Amino acid sequence: MNTWRIKPLDAILATAEKKSLHRSLGAFQLTMLGIGAIIGTGIFVLTAAAAQKAGPGMMFSFIVAGIVCAVAALCYSELASMVPVSGSAYTYTYAVMGELMAWMVGWALVLEYAVAASAVCVGWSGYIMGLVKNTTGFALPELLANGPAWGMNGFVPSVDFSHGIVNLPAIVVAGLVTWLLVIGTSESAKVNALLVVIKVTALTAFIVLSLPLIKGENFTPLMPTGLFGSNGMGVIGAAASIFFAYVGFDAVSTAAEETKNPQRNVPIGLIGSLAICTVFYLLVAAGVIGTVGAQPITDAAGKFLSPDGADFAAACKAAAEGSAPIVCSREALAETLRRIDFPLIGNLVGLAASIALPSVILMMIYGQTRIFFVMARDGLLPEKLADVHPKFKTPWKMTIFTGICVAVAGAFFPVGQLADISNSGTLFAFFMVAIAVMVLRKTDPDRKRPFKTPLVWIVAPIAMVGCVGLYLNLPFIAKMVLPVWGAIGLVIYFAYSRGHSHVGRGHIEVHEDDADLPPPPATT
Repeated sequence: MNTWRIKPLDAILATAEKKSLHRSLGAFQLTMLGIGAIIGTGIFVLTAAAAQKAGPGMMFSFIVAGIVCAVAALCYSELASMVPVSGSAYTYTYAVMGELMAWMVGWALVLEYAVAASAVCVGWSGYIMGLVKNTTGFALPELLANGPAWGMNGFVPSVDFSHGIVNLPAIVVAGLVTWLLVIGTSESAKVNALLVVIKVTALTAFIVLSLPLIKGENFTPLMPTGLFGSNGMGVIGAAASIFFAYVGFDAVSTAAEETKNPQRNVPIGLIGSLAICTVFYLLVAAGVIGTVGAQPITDAAGKFLSPDGADFAAACKAAAEGSAPIVCSREALAETLRRIDFPLIGNLVGLAASIALPSVILMMIYGQTRIFFVMARDGLLPEKLADVHPKFKTPWKMTIFTGICVAVAGAFFPVGQLADISNSGTLFAFFMVAIAVMVLRKTDPDRKRPFKTPLVWIVAPIAMVGCVGLYLNLPFIAKMVLPVWGAIGLVIYFAYSRGHSHVGRGHIEVHEDDADLPPPPATT
């Protein structure tokens, strides 16, 4: 059987044509949609890790990551407007480059959704435990509030349990969200809008209170780790991690079918939301750097330490209580406000994060089960996994399996490492989307495109180069996860999926019930 067989685009589009959505969204609504989807976990929990990698230079990191997201988003939007059905980049790739590459993209999306959900669980753990400690005085034993520290012994991963064994709060929140998804509880649009307001209000309060207290000397040296550092350090290394803070812009892309004049409004919504979020992020970063300083920690020899390593954990632990550098904090924004004499507001920011982040976990686990559902429906995964619970009417087997994986990863890995691993899968998916846009322009130039990527032969290659560049500047472990994960995926594909593929058997289904239901964006 031909592993390069495609799922005909006409069959996929037939699904979309069964349900035509009303075009009602303008540029302003799209921009607001994008801001709500983008602003989330990344800025709350990755600020400290980014500061350890780049120091004050992390402000440039936000700009670099935002630019790569912008060009990738323009490519994503063309395909999303052409193929507005479930499956995201997996479906696009199936239609353009064939089943094998579609499987690899779908397999990589596991890293984007499930691992990202684990990162959010760890981030939530840091904020909720910080809030509890500062309001009640109670603190979990360190060994039960942190996962172990991971490093490299040559080319062999090493693990250190001296500063943490398992992150219990991360397991708890993953379990609760999974249970909610199994019984069919979902967020309403009003609840989601309220959570967006809470997040934006918390960040605005941080900016208003911190910017007047900025000290210029805290920005020197500006780029202590340089532009390119080793093993994910440096400004570009921090940008590769901070990329996590922008993912979610595809909410704008997948709304292209509901947009008035998409050729004009989609770019405005994408670039507008990314630009506004970048300014937000820069102001937040400036507030942290300028008030309490954000210089990276070094060892005795002056070597900059990786924020996920055992040496870094030991250095942070050795610092006196309350005087550890902000790069050590698991709740950097709340901790910064406490240190500049706004303890109540700091606790409220911690509360805002604690309230808003579980909804992000819910969206990510739901998005992952949606990808699994589409792949199982195509026969590439066992169709039994897509069984719907007789009472709750949810794909309970996939949801529980995904929830267990999220809980395990959240229990035993630090947030920065999980974000980097998630980014490796996301960058691969965006790289494939950029290729798909150019291939379709050549192979099917007359196909209706509600939105066309401007200057596609410039924008798409820039997106590809940007994705590869950020991937190469991820830490070694994160870079190695993608090929190892891909190799596991290939074994599964040739052992099972290739022989059970519906397309391979000549079955091309048109599904009317989910034509307008792409997976929700991975709000971070």
